[in-house]
Amino acid sequence: MAGASGNGTDGVGQERFLADAEARGLQVEVVERPAAKSLEEAADILGISPADIVKSLVVKHKDGTFLFALIPGDRQISWPKLRTLVGVNKLSLPPAETALEATGYERGTITPLGSTTAWPVYADETITGRRISMGAGAHGYSAFVDADALTAALGAVVADISEPG
Repeated sequence: MAGASGNGTDGVGQERFLADAEARGLQVEVVERPAAKSLEEAADILGISPADIVKSLVVKHKDGTFLFALIPGDRQISWPKLRTLVGVNKLSLPPAETALEATGYERGTITPLGSTTAWPVYADETITGRRISMGAGAHGYSAFVDADALTAALGAVVADISEPG
């Protein structure tokens, strides 16, 4: 596992990410990578397909609580499916500042691992059975992890919550 050499929030975020992964007995491989302008560019840099990059999206309930939705890079949240699964009639993506307050992570670095609050995790069923890449708590880093081990370690609800992007 690699560590961040930077300081400030990125280094702290990556430290939280790695500490949480270790506490859960989860094997992660963190790699440094150049900044990417898009998910597709990040996939090219990492030598994987966009579907293998899993976006950790922070979703807000109308009651002010949050959840994480883990969605493959080539797909998007299906709001009707997620609302039905969660049992609510309103969910939304909060502004970047709100997501930072809810998780301790800036957009582009968000991950359920090491979040300052352990919000419930919902993972799209299409991520199962493979090695995925996700945010590692710091800009310029990606983490590789077995999706099944990740969802088990997080106690995630695995269901059909996405649709083609």
